[in-house]
Amino acid sequence: MSSRTRTRTRAFGALAIAGMLVACGGEDRQLVGVTRDVEPQVDTVTLPDLSEGGAPFEFRGPADGLLLVYFGYTNCPDACPTTMANVRAARQDLGDDADRVELAMVSVDPDRDIPVLTDYVQSFVPGAHAIATEDQAALQSVAGPFGVSYLVRTAPNGDIEVGHTDSLFAVDDGGKLVLTWSLGTSADDLAADVRQLLDDA
Repeated sequence: MSSRTRTRTRAFGALAIAGMLVACGGEDRQLVGVTRDVEPQVDTVTLPDLSEGGAPFEFRGPADGLLLVYFGYTNCPDACPTTMANVRAARQDLGDDADRVELAMVSVDPDRDIPVLTDYVQSFVPGAHAIATEDQAALQSVAGPFGVSYLVRTAPNGDIEVGHTDSLFAVDDGGKLVLTWSLGTSADDLAADVRQLLDDA
């Protein structure tokens, strides 16, 4: 059975981002991403990592590195593949430092995504983590600290409609959410911000 998917590109719920853009590294450059006054702890709940046989995945960057986290779905026609492609390009720009940056995509549409999520996300970044669960309470408990909202519903005409917060997040090796990028942030800006965070690590 097939169905057409329409994506609502608006984000559901506003991110509670209180911090201003900050200058780092002793130079005038400001981070393109935004910080929060209090960095949320996002590694308190685990979800299954399909790319690792369903092993529990902790939302924490590698030692002295970062975990980039995105909540989306594989049938997304625009925001999700654009963000994944920008992450891929940004990691390429990082050169040897790319090994310090991991990617996890969390499905907000697990009913359709579980069979294909690993292939999808690893087609952009080899070794990326495919995170999905059919336990909606567990998914919401992870999405909450990130400030992520999402909705999946079937329209009267049978179309499946998905809406989700379309930000990209950086998590440090202590499980703190340290930076948030909005949809449309370029690969160059992502790479520059990540390099700056890595230098400060």
